[in-house]
Amino acid sequence: MFKDHGAYHGRTNLAASNWQIRGREVDRDMMNFHILTLFPEMVMQGLHTSILGRAVEREYISIEAVNIRDYTMDKHGKVDDYTYGGGAGMLMQAQPVYDAYMAVREKIAVRQNHGGDADGHPDGICRKDTRVIYVTPQGKTFHQALAQELAGEEDLIFLCGHYEGIDERVLQEIVTDEISIGDYVLTGGELPAMVMIDAIARLVPGVLHNTDSAVTESFGDGLLEYPQYSRPEIWHDKAVPAVLLSGDHAKVDAWRMEQAVLRTKERRPDLYEAYIARKEQK
Repeated sequence: MFKDHGAYHGRTNLAASNWQIRGREVDRDMMNFHILTLFPEMVMQGLHTSILGRAVEREYISIEAVNIRDYTMDKHGKVDDYTYGGGAGMLMQAQPVYDAYMAVREKIAVRQNHGGDADGHPDGICRKDTRVIYVTPQGKTFHQALAQELAGEEDLIFLCGHYEGIDERVLQEIVTDEISIGDYVLTGGELPAMVMIDAIARLVPGVLHNTDSAVTESFGDGLLEYPQYSRPEIWHDKAVPAVLLSGDHAKVDAWRMEQAVLRTKERRPDLYEAYIARKEQK
């Protein structure tokens, strides 16, 4: 049985629109993020502010946090136990994780099937498989191209581990992607999930006020972003580059590209080499 967890989301009144993400046409009303976690307040407070908060209010995205603890069969609300074979720490059990996942799947199916079958009952079948991302340092490293790929999904489920992780059997059964944000260990998966959701959501059309921002920022074209300047023209004896004051848009664009290439070569030689390789292939 599905439980309502008071998700922050809007009921869209928009007609289904065709959006372009990385050249792919995406037909949907909004993008939906589902977070399986032991700390729903943490993720909801962090993701319901600033740009993402406004995007939720304007119904470009929806975000819900599902408390895994609500699905435990233990009368004390316990979701972890000792590991077989011994070792330090506790492990999250398979059953509450799986039941929380199935509740989200049911909700997605109901929405995709417009409320259920001919008798009004959900059939529990989604039109397509929903990607389930397990946040783990053992996964592939998150990057901008992956964010762009994931932004084309209608629904994403993020599974946040805690303690020593999650029982391997449920991971094998429900997880489609294991993703890391870097080679270090955090207390839980909530912060990495929030990082990824922020990076993905801002690529959804309408989320950013200026749609060019997502294109010109660092990694948008495989390069780091060029230097930026604002008023005043001179600050601490440092002047804004004259070309930016010229009003010549072609020269400004050329300068920005040159600076982006130079900055990438200096600070991220790995990205620079990949950029040069792509240019040589064209």
